[in-house]
Amino acid sequence: MAAKQRSFVGVAEGVEWPLEAATLGDIAAADAALGQQYADIMRTDRKLTRQLVSFQDNKARPVYRWYKYKEGFAAALVRYMLDEVGGTSGTLLDPFAGTGTALFVAGERGMDAAGIELLPIGIEVISTRLAAQRGLRAEDLQALRYWTNSRPWRTVTPDEPLEELRITRGAYPPDTEWAIRACLKAMQDESPTVRQVLRFALLCILEAVSYTRKDGQYLRWDHRAGRRVRARIFDKGRIPPFDEAYTSKLHEILVDVNSTQTTLFGEATPTGSVSLLEGSCLDVMPTLPDTGYDVVFTSPPYCNRYDYTRTYALELALLGVDETAISELRQAMLTCTVESRGKELLPMNEGWERAIHAADSQALLQLVIGYLEGQKLAGKLNNNGIPRMVRGYFYEMACVMAECHRVLKPGGVVVMVNDNVRYAGASVSVDLILSDLAQELGFNVQNILLLPNGKGNSSQQMGAHGREVLRKCVYVWRKG
Repeated sequence: MAAKQRSFVGVAEGVEWPLEAATLGDIAAADAALGQQYADIMRTDRKLTRQLVSFQDNKARPVYRWYKYKEGFAAALVRYMLDEVGGTSGTLLDPFAGTGTALFVAGERGMDAAGIELLPIGIEVISTRLAAQRGLRAEDLQALRYWTNSRPWRTVTPDEPLEELRITRGAYPPDTEWAIRACLKAMQDESPTVRQVLRFALLCILEAVSYTRKDGQYLRWDHRAGRRVRARIFDKGRIPPFDEAYTSKLHEILVDVNSTQTTLFGEATPTGSVSLLEGSCLDVMPTLPDTGYDVVFTSPPYCNRYDYTRTYALELALLGVDETAISELRQAMLTCTVESRGKELLPMNEGWERAIHAADSQALLQLVIGYLEGQKLAGKLNNNGIPRMVRGYFYEMACVMAECHRVLKPGGVVVMVNDNVRYAGASVSVDLILSDLAQELGFNVQNILLLPNGKGNSSQQMGAHGREVLRKCVYVWRKG
């Protein structure tokens, strides 16, 4: 019998793969083989809970509780893992700093820390904490107490429209929108430090006082917004009046500041310095010196189609980010959404050739991409951008990991939080693929720590392919 003719498609960095050869069975077999290779270092750590690898544990912690950054991890996770890997001194880098949890915990422990962040809301949160950490004067605290008790925005008539994006129009009840505009106008009379804290407090409550809720890949709209909805009617429950939400947040900030002796650093007076580098880590990391850090502690965006520019649209609009800037942010971020066009990595940095070759040679990754390309050609994907997204994600992560290896001192360690994902029935073992790439790039993969309970996949995936529990892990890689 004649061999079946196979077609090939050129993909990432010149590599080709046989589409017909990439099946779910092939992926499962390659995944099992790679899992066996790392079986000795994969273990369940029962101290790693959902609360620690998400924002949940921060809800009760002074300062960390102020802004609800759902994609962040808890301060307690950073403390626990730094103790586990011996990160008690030296310097720490977080290439995806978010709202700075790893940085501030490191500072509390006496470590110097640097974070790289692209998203304006993350930059605003970190910058506000750093500004206040340099010292809130007695008159600053007095001004904040005045705002909490006297509500000066009530006596102001706003004259500027509220900045908005297409996806945020009509996000607030009319009285709330008026109050936000009045608040923005009234705070212009305050000192720069007080104004920054007041605006930060406003950012903290936007979701609560709006008709929206952050929900996975998008903003979910309450039926009271009057938008046409195709799905099930959503009611987010009580929407607090602006005055109640804003004064409550200001009071919370004042209580926490007083309890930490007018610093915003958390539970102890900081002895380590914290700095923020604004931009994409793909642009910023190559500018950092070799062997400058002892620890990289981070959680990159997951390969899950999550679009930060949509879910944080209310905050971005208030910060003055317009439609053009939103589009630019979306492309500058690590590829994790179907709208990302992908990046030309070698023209960005010729030093990434080894990282790209490592991704080219990772068998499981190439099978996954080949399978998804085949599903795309067969018209079986719900979005044809998925193969491009998955490919871009791992190739860009390989480059980030190469930079992590370069900037770490010998013996330095990477601690990374990430999730596995599933597309078109194919389970993508992000933990195994990234760890194998790390090994190829010179790291010693010490541990892949599993949470006791995995997570389910999307209802769409479960409906079409059945439920499968996906691993959520913390990786530990050490530079030899």
